Amino acid sequence: MSELLPAVWRTLPWRALGSGAAMGLLIAGTTRVWEEHYNPWLALNTLRASALVFALGLAFLLDDPARHTTATVPTPRPLRQVLRLAVVAPFAALSWIAAILLVPTGLRPPLGPVTLEAVTAGVLALALGAAWIRRSQEPEPGVSIAVALLTLAVLALLLIPEDWTLFVDPDDPRWADSHERWWGVLAAAVTMAAVWAREPLGRRGYRRSGAQVSDR
Repeated sequence: MSELLPAVWRTLPWRALGSGAAMGLLIAGTTRVWEEHYNPWLALNTLRASALVFALGLAFLLDDPARHTTATVPTPRPLRQVLRLAVVAPFAALSWIAAILLVPTGLRPPLGPVTLEAVTAGVLALALGAAWIRRSQEPEPGVSIAVALLTLAVLALLLIPEDWTLFVDPDDPRWADSHERWWGVLAAAVTMAAVWAREPLGRRGYRRSGAQVSDR
């Protein structure tokens, strides 16, 4: 597995990932630059916007211009995707910590719940990416995935009934219940990412037959 890491590192879309992280940090940094204009509710939603932008950057994680070249390598697709995530995860975690620290202490929302929201957004981006890769032949679907994720976020904000809303502030009595729903969304996103990361049956059969031919 260690032999794969240099190749994974080279093929990662660092420009898109870095742009998402930089933009997310800039958004979070506005709470410190214009601290006098912020209140806790506005700071919370600014941090949520930062988390969404980080997730939009992660939408490009599975972009691989050489996808059709690497499709027949022995390494299964789920392992290749996990390696990509393993390389990027420390940078994503550091970016989120930096975003939190940019928010002045007096304005910071409860860190556990808001981090749950950020992680869920990121996992949703990965789940959409895994689904898109499985269902299409597009080697670099990041833009399409980012648009889908942004559309999903807007629809969730506008269409979820008030009793089921995910976006409340800490003073709202629905805060705890909303984050129970966030846990449910995260569990569903992890499940979808795992299911959609699998190789299509036809591709696995192709690999087995190719291996038999090469053995001969």
